[in-house]
Amino acid sequence: MVALYSREYGQTRGPAALGAEATFVDPLLAAYEGRIADACEFALRHRVLLLRAAGGAGIGISLGALRFEESVVRRATAAPFGPELELRTCSAEDLMVLKLFASRPLDLHNAEGVAIRRKGKLDWTYVEEQLRPLSEVKERPEMMATPARLRQL
Repeated sequence: MVALYSREYGQTRGPAALGAEATFVDPLLAAYEGRIADACEFALRHRVLLLRAAGGAGIGISLGALRFEESVVRRATAAPFGPELELRTCSAEDLMVLKLFASRPLDLHNAEGVAIRRKGKLDWTYVEEQLRPLSEVKERPEMMATPARLRQL
């Protein structure tokens, strides 16, 4: 999850408002290559913009719509990303919640990696507090067992 800061915009821009996604997507696609064909259409449909950095690294930008995602943007920290851009990246705990909420095989693999790299440093209480209402919305209470398993890694 990232929010965009640009000297052109003069402000941090958090989650893309429903219906205004193109104001975020178009400038980014002008500056970076899409990782997939029809990256704009994919982003508007799935609320995730998939880009490739000049060095080849993949970038995924969520066009947040949930209250939790707004919180993720507020808690994010800034990092320079080129001469005109600053990206705000989410905390490890928020990334963990996002990965567990998605629960796809690659997301769960990524969550395991975060748990291993941040062993003893993650605020698991926060992760569980944020994940619980999301699991209820998704009607997947079984996802609440995953943080306990990951703590043991």
